[in-house]
Amino acid sequence: MALSKNARKVLKVLARRGAPEVLLALGRGPSRFSDLQAYLLLSPRTLAERLREYHLLGFVERRAFPEVPPRVEYALTARGKRVLEFLRALEETLDSEEVRR
Repeated sequence: MALSKNARKVLKVLARRGAPEVLLALGRGPSRFSDLQAYLLLSPRTLAERLREYHLLGFVERRAFPEVPPRVEYALTARGKRVLEFLRALEETLDSEEVRR
């Protein structure tokens, strides 16, 4: 069985530095860039790249509010929540496998 082009693209993004952590952080609820950066301790460049990639994949919604100073929040979409659920299920499966060893 071969993975589709889209599945390979998603796995490639998920394998990048900080990628799963960004999804887990957004799983707590909508967050601003500075809050995510402080929580994750990622460089601004790395965090911006992950958010951009997730936005292009449809995992993250970016909401800009018409305020001064500007405010932008990032939140998981339904698709992003499904990927997060998959990652959590994978982690549970791997943890239970280690218990049996």
